Order: sequence, then structure tokens, then C-alpha cells
Amino acid sequence: MALTATLYDFEVALSHVDLGLQLTLQVRAARHPSETLERVWLRVLAFCWFHQERITFGPGLCDPDAPDLYADDLTGQKELWVRVGRPDPARVQREADRAGRARVGVMFDAPARMEAFLAEARQAQLSRLGRVELVAVAPALLGALAARDQRRTRLTLTIVGDHVYAELNGQAVDGPLARGSV
Repeated sequence: MALTATLYDFEVALSHVDLGLQLTLQVRAARHPSETLERVWLRVLAFCWFHQERITFGPGLCDPDAPDLYADDLTGQKELWVRVGRPDPARVQREADRAGRARVGVMFDAPARMEAFLAEARQAQLSRLGRVELVAVAPALLGALAARDQRRTRLTLTIVGDHVYAELNGQAVDGPLARGSV
């Protein structure tokens, strides 16, 4: 018998200062049996960072070609296409080409991973990645969030510039976000 996904519920009070967002979100994320808790938190942070109307999680690890997050407009056209973790630069460029006018982004689990992605993209001369929004979360922040393995979480998240402040069950954690470009 195959293992099933574990559902995590996040009640997020989001304040994204740069975008002028002040929202309370109910985020439900399914954790694949082979997925780490750090990756679940990375997907939740990406959900908040790239937040817009109709944003939703993709099918996850079971479909490697699908985005981790996406948003469609009312006609079914992609408005947002996001990968998290360790994507392949050539695949991201291919998806950015297919995405048309959609906002395309990648959120990495460490600045070092983003730098490796950028080095591989430059070596392969993938110049059309310039329109892709690249951002990396500090591993210490992901580790601090993942240390609390609870299936129901209340979170206050404030994003100011390139810094994330989180309050989780009375504990405050924060960390920088690094941005990159090809």
C-alpha cells in the first residue's frame, strides 16, 4: 500500500509591505511522503512571496513537469508560474518561454543553490532567464520554521524588502531573502 500525503493547515496573517498586501490566508499544503518539512515551508513562503489572486499549489512532486505554484486568469491563461527548491535552468527557461506574459519565479532553499543555478545558466548561455524572478530563503529561517512540526499552524508573516519576519506560536524568527538575476 502506498503512503498518502499529509495535510498541513496554515492560518497566515500576511503583511507584504512592498506589494501593499494585508491579508489573512488559509493555506492548505499536502506533504508528499518523500518531501521534507523544509520544502513544505519553502512552498508556503513562496505562496506568500508570490501571492496574487487565484494562486494555488501545483500537483507537487508526483508531476515533475508541473509548477509548484501557479495562478490562472479567468480565461484559463497562466498569470503566474513558480518553482521551488532545485530546478533545472534549461527547464525553467523553457517554461518561461511557454508562459507568455505570465510572471515566472523560482524560490530556492539557500542562496548557494541560487548561485549554482545562476552559474549553470550562464555556462549554458541561457539568456532568456532574465525575466524570471529568482529569490533564495536563508537556510536558518527554513530550519527554524521546520523545527516546529505541527499540522495546524498559526503564523504571522511580514515581508519588508528582502527580509522575512515570522511569528509562530509566540516565537519570532526572521531571515534575509537573496535575489538573483542572469
